This record gives sequence, structure tokens and C-alpha cells, in this order.
Amino acid sequence: MKKNENNIVIEINNLTKSFGSQKVLDGINLQLFDNENLVVLGKSGSGKSVLIKCIVSLLKHDEGSIKVGDYELTDINEDALIEVRKKIGFLFQSAALYDSMTVRENLKFALTRLNETFSETEMNDKIEEALENVGMPNSIDKMPSELSGGMKKRIGLARTLVVNPSIILYDEPTTGLDPITSSEISSLINETQAKFKNSSIIITHDINCVKTVADRIAMIKDGKVYKTGSLEAFMNEDDSYIQSFFK
Repeated sequence: MKKNENNIVIEINNLTKSFGSQKVLDGINLQLFDNENLVVLGKSGSGKSVLIKCIVSLLKHDEGSIKVGDYELTDINEDALIEVRKKIGFLFQSAALYDSMTVRENLKFALTRLNETFSETEMNDKIEEALENVGMPNSIDKMPSELSGGMKKRIGLARTLVVNPSIILYDEPTTGLDPITSSEISSLINETQAKFKNSSIIITHDINCVKTVADRIAMIKDGKVYKTGSLEAFMNEDDSYIQSFFK
């Protein structure tokens, strides 16, 4: 995996976000480069998930700026926000499948949100291709209740891929999974990045996932970026706080 540092796809400057008197993000500065898997690492409650929800305006940040491509998200209008969200796929921690819809219908719903005109055949072809890409072609007419946790994660990723995003945000992709399934999902993140050349932010505290997917790591502590660098740099770091994650 090779990142292109000449092309910044997301740039975050002095980002703050509070909930009441609790400041969760306190001046975050961060960049995501083209064709990069960036892991955001930190303790539970450190603001990792809040950060990526701000990137897609699921949460409104208080101060600072978020730039996605040519779009600045501060005071962005609804039409422009729709265009930004077309570029970004978001894999929720719980996969967030609609329980009342089949796998096919879940993916079809994502396509209809693009406001583009697809024939029924085109939609089915895109759905089948997305399911092939995550190794779940035989699940197309299953209900979410028939799927295991790992299967739901794969379908969630298929629903993300079906709209062909250039950026993918993964929120704790291996949480709640057994070690073997966690390893499979981590490998799938790499396979997805290699095949589609996506730029990705992966929120996790699963160190095995970090070791598998990270081109670069950004550690958050006390609402700020504490350190950024390669996996090797983090593994060789003498800082006791950083080493506590890798023991």
C-alpha cells in the first residue's frame, strides 16, 4: 500500500467538539492522504468515533475546519454536503443494516440514495459485484437476522462499496468479533484498499487490526493528536503511554 503525500484528500485543522462542558476534541490537526490506510488509535472515549462522525457531518463540529477534497464542511449547504457524502463510505461499528430488509434491499437502498438513474439490471449487477468483493455472494436474499456478526460486517462493507466511494471511514470494524473473524475483516480492509485504491480512516483499539492495516497511525490523547507516524515508529517508541497499547 502506497500513500501519495502530494494529494491530501481530507484535511482537518484545529477541530473542536464539546458535549456540554466536556470537550472531546480539543484542536485536532490531521491529514488523510490519497491511497492511504490511516489508523486513528486511542483509549475508549478519546473521541475517535466523534472525529469521523464530524467528517461526514453526522455531528456538527464547534470550531476549526474540515476539508474533503475541494469542499470545506464549515457552513456547507445541503447540496454540497450530499456531494461530499457521495465520496465517503461509512462502515458503522454495528454494521447498521436495516433489519426489515434483505441483503439485496439494504444495498439497493444505498444505491437509490445516490440520486442517479440505474436500471433494475444495473442495480442488481452492482449489488452482486459488491457482494462478490466481500466474499458473500450467496447472502443476497438473506435477512440480517440470519447472519453472524462477521457476516454483517462484510455486508456493511458491501453496502459501502456498492456506491463506489473514494474514501471509507471504518468505525471499530473488528469490535465484538472473535480473533479469526477479526483477522479476516482486517485482511478484507487491505484487499479493499488494494483493489479500489480508496483512502481510509480506521478507528480501532484492536492492536492486531492496527498491525495488519496501518500505513500510518495517529494517536489521540486528551482531545489532541498525540503522535503520528508509521507502525514501525510506534512499535519502537519509548513513550510509556504509547507502549501501553502495544504490550
